[in-house]
Amino acid sequence: MIAEAGLAALWLAAALSALQLALAFGLGGEQGRSLPTIRSVALAQGLLTLLAFGALIAVFLNSDMSVLLVAENSHSEKPWLYKFAGAWGNHEGSMLLWVAVLALSGAVVALFEHRLDERTLGATLGAQAALALGFFAFLLFASNPFERLDPAPLDGRGLNPLLQDPGLAFHPPTLYLGYVGLSVAFSLAVGGLVRGNFGPAIARAMRPWVLAAWVLLTLGITAGSYWAYYELGWGGWWFWDPVENASLMPWLAATALLHSVNVLAARGGLRAWTMMLALIAFSMSMVGTFLVRSGILTSVHSFAVDPTRGTFILALLAIYIGGALTLFAFRIAHVKEGSPFEVVSREGGLVANNLILSVILGVVFVGTLYPLLAEALSGEKLSVGPPYFDSVASPMALVLAVLMMIAPQLKWRRDAAPILPRVAPGLLVAVAVLIASVILAPNIGMLPRFGLAIGAGLLPASLLPLFGRSLKRTPLAIWGMAIAHLGVAVAILGMASDSAFTEERLAAARPGETISIGPWLVEFRNVMPVAGPNWTALEAELRASKGSGALVLNPQSRFFPSPPTTTNEAAIDTSWNGQLYAVLGERDEQGRWQLRLWWKPFVTLIWLGGILIALGGALALVGRMVRERRQRIRGEEAFL
Repeated sequence: MIAEAGLAALWLAAALSALQLALAFGLGGEQGRSLPTIRSVALAQGLLTLLAFGALIAVFLNSDMSVLLVAENSHSEKPWLYKFAGAWGNHEGSMLLWVAVLALSGAVVALFEHRLDERTLGATLGAQAALALGFFAFLLFASNPFERLDPAPLDGRGLNPLLQDPGLAFHPPTLYLGYVGLSVAFSLAVGGLVRGNFGPAIARAMRPWVLAAWVLLTLGITAGSYWAYYELGWGGWWFWDPVENASLMPWLAATALLHSVNVLAARGGLRAWTMMLALIAFSMSMVGTFLVRSGILTSVHSFAVDPTRGTFILALLAIYIGGALTLFAFRIAHVKEGSPFEVVSREGGLVANNLILSVILGVVFVGTLYPLLAEALSGEKLSVGPPYFDSVASPMALVLAVLMMIAPQLKWRRDAAPILPRVAPGLLVAVAVLIASVILAPNIGMLPRFGLAIGAGLLPASLLPLFGRSLKRTPLAIWGMAIAHLGVAVAILGMASDSAFTEERLAAARPGETISIGPWLVEFRNVMPVAGPNWTALEAELRASKGSGALVLNPQSRFFPSPPTTTNEAAIDTSWNGQLYAVLGERDEQGRWQLRLWWKPFVTLIWLGGILIALGGALALVGRMVRERRQRIRGEEAFL
């Protein structure tokens, strides 16, 4: 009965989303459109959707094989963590998680948003309900997660072994929270466009959602990058896979939106640009949803193989994004921009930031979708891979980093003072590192060379906004900006170091043989069979040494019986200056084992940078919330 209860909760939530939409845009006259009623409906919808998602988790934990989704994606012998996380490690479950976050976001807006006037808030909740209604329809008519299977099998097929990792419990939910968090920014933009509200108030309502979504997307992408890095045994941290790009595109749009919404909230400027970016950011989330669930991609990331589901999502994308952009086109003439500013100003720097981010977004968008479109029209497969993205997007990313060294030092509206003294610390460091790299590493490529220089220059430049201030009294938002920019610098240094200095060895070795890689000597000892909770494996013993120290690495080749799959489990040793990465391959006819070894200097800076970026965003979010709470309390005390 748990599955039936979950399905009933889904139907009721869908009905309430239709009621919420109708109430927000006209059913029942003025009384029917009253905000308290809409708030109550939104809260009930969120709770019912949460109940449905809880029911799905319950049938997975109980290994209820009479539910088709459980039988196809679980097994009674799986560890409980993978039963729990397996609830969203599939198409239907991931979509239910998506809808649950969407509905709960609407409920949170209904409960806690008191900065907007009633008409704008009502329209916002109506837009959120419209989004939810489409995805409820998709679940109920095309992807029912509670469909029964009769007769029920004795056991299930099991979860994709590549997903049987603790990362499954963290990476997808974090990304979904980020994706769907952008839906609130989208709905606020639609509500503002419908009611003609384009001012700082709507930006202040939008900003915490954009910040939270951006932080979560940053954490999700960072975690996903490291998960793929150690799980797939390929030695890389980013491959420009179309589904990787599907998460990167909303992040790029959210980054531009975050800077734009700050200008609108604080200075009243960039109104049209902010509304447009709010629509685009969620549009990119929808595009990512289409890529992952349409069946047009074959990837460990993608869930669906049924093209009819892709058609359904494509129709939703056309309705929501097409409708929102049409509304924007009709309303843009009524948007009045705020106070003017000159090119050399903080606002000018933020506009340049947004333009470069938009160009990078366009490059990634075209590079991701053009091969799919070309194949659909001509039937010919085209490959757009790392060489295209590295050669086009990476230089623009470095230009953006240079802009980050300059823009935070500029004044609002107009800056007539000399700029060079303010950017001198970062510039001097960048030039010094560039010269040192030419002398000490003359053979590395130009792109990683400039990456090392610009990343090093951005380190001191990111901290300059803190100088001359009382650090105890410095607002958390300023600390957040400095730490996030510092994280960008650290990540750039990690990427450049990995590109410039990584060494790789592919060897066929017998027990007792030694292989050199970077500063390491790796002795191949033996290969032994081992067993895990739901897998068996061949495990190599490698003794790695440099100087007087030594360590043991145990890469594995694992076999999962349900479903039958062989995976490579990399062995990684992390030290302060890099990682030694080992993968065990197959045994050849001469009795030698294939070994693949990497020495990756300072590669961990990539993920440390991602964590710092997210930490900076989180500090800014907390700082904004605390500041607004204090202002509200002061206002209430003044009223009393």
